[in-house]
This record gives sequence, structure tokens and C-alpha cells, in this order.
Amino acid sequence: MATITYHHNDGQTDTIDAKVGDSLMRTALTNGVAGIVGECGGQAMCATCHVYVHDEYVDDLPECSEDEEEMLEVTSSELDEERSRLSCQIKVDSEDFHIDVDIPETQV
Repeated sequence: MATITYHHNDGQTDTIDAKVGDSLMRTALTNGVAGIVGECGGQAMCATCHVYVHDEYVDDLPECSEDEEEMLEVTSSELDEERSRLSCQIKVDSEDFHIDVDIPETQV
């Protein structure tokens, strides 16, 4: 089963079983993961689903689109050029999928 582990600033984690085809943002919202807002519903238009991808997963992800890069420039928390992504733009692509992400301290 695909899994996503969301790491919170207080040291707690949420490891969630994820459906193939769903985004990290949709999985977080469906399962009540604190810290992911997703105001635009996954359209890469608000940056309220910003996450920091753990280093070991960064190279396995598709490149950021131009829209995603623009939104990352207006995140509420500090941008990390290497690790910052919008969780709405990362899709679970297989049953073997696993990723760890840190949730920023604030989204808005």
C-alpha cells in the first residue's frame, strides 16, 4: 500500500495510507492531517499546501511546473529551493509509493 508520512514541527508524525492517483494534499485533507490547508482545492493557485520533501525523495519527483514555481515564491513559510513543493502537485503514482514530508510551521 502507498503511504505518506507527514512530519509536524512538534515532532509528531501522521503516516497515512494513500490511494494511487491522489495528491499528497488530497490525502492530507481527507485524513485530517493538521497543517495542510489546500484553499484552492489543488489547482496550484494558493501555496497553502506547501511541504518540504525529505532529501531522499526529491530526485524521484517530477520537475516543478511553472505555475508551481510561481506559487512557491509566495509561501508563508521560508522557501527551501531544493525541498519546497506544493503537495497538491505531487501524486501517488503506484502502490509502492512512499514519501516523507515536513509540514511548515504556517501556511497562511
